Amino acid sequence: MKIAEVLKEDKITLSMEVFPPKTTAGVESVNEAVKKIAALKPDFMSVTYGAGGGTSKYTVRIAKDIKDAYEVNSLAHLTCVSSTKETIEERLSEMKEAGIENILALRGDIPQESEFPLPNQFHHAIELIEEIKRVAPEMCIGGACYPEGHPEAGSKAEDILHIKEKVDAGCAFLTTQMFFDNSIFFNYLYRLREAGISVPIIAGIMPITKKAQVARSIQLSGCCVPARFKAIVDWFGEEPPNMKQAGIAYATEQIIDLIANGVKHIHIYTMNDPEVAGGIQKNLSEILG
Repeated sequence: MKIAEVLKEDKITLSMEVFPPKTTAGVESVNEAVKKIAALKPDFMSVTYGAGGGTSKYTVRIAKDIKDAYEVNSLAHLTCVSSTKETIEERLSEMKEAGIENILALRGDIPQESEFPLPNQFHHAIELIEEIKRVAPEMCIGGACYPEGHPEAGSKAEDILHIKEKVDAGCAFLTTQMFFDNSIFFNYLYRLREAGISVPIIAGIMPITKKAQVARSIQLSGCCVPARFKAIVDWFGEEPPNMKQAGIAYATEQIIDLIANGVKHIHIYTMNDPEVAGGIQKNLSEILG
């Protein structure tokens, strides 16, 4: 089922992200994590393309397993970084053959000390979106958006202009980068609507369950960490079980507040941890119905 159709239904949706194994040795553990998360029956599961595209060979297979073996809607990531135009066409062909209907089109994070873009690469996500529309017009395409502004954008206004270009090019929905302060998301949502962007916006929530994740999250996304969350990390960060429980609780509170303010679509960055995904879902069991 196309994600755009799922998002049109009059209900709250909870979706979850998983990532492929980094090495062949990690295949079994990732498969087990995917199976357990799929057993929670989220509204859909997204599968990342891997940093620099290095694990992309697993993305299509995992997305197919989620759809066929576990009967959960799947969304496959596709990125420009480390993928030539020829590679993109190959991946699109593989996805069509696997019966995958949904793609999250991204530029991707540029690896350090790498030359990007090369002559045979797409520069931006919008070029990838246009290529998908050309090669596989039947695909449902999603894109990313950034509540605190893309780190490389000159201004928030410029960033929103680029988001609108992606929507105009064919994005049927948008998923946000992680954020830890809901007021930032609410303000951003208002700005998107003011810019004429009317597609569904899925709020991306990253449960921080390990102290080391905080610095990494800030480095990757440049997102603001509220003082009250810093206090949680300072107090519980040295005790892993305590930090995991506190992180699940904080993410749950974020989601409850979003839903109470009319946000219907939530996406959890699970980090392949079924316990975290299941903990949040359990906390929302009555709310989700």
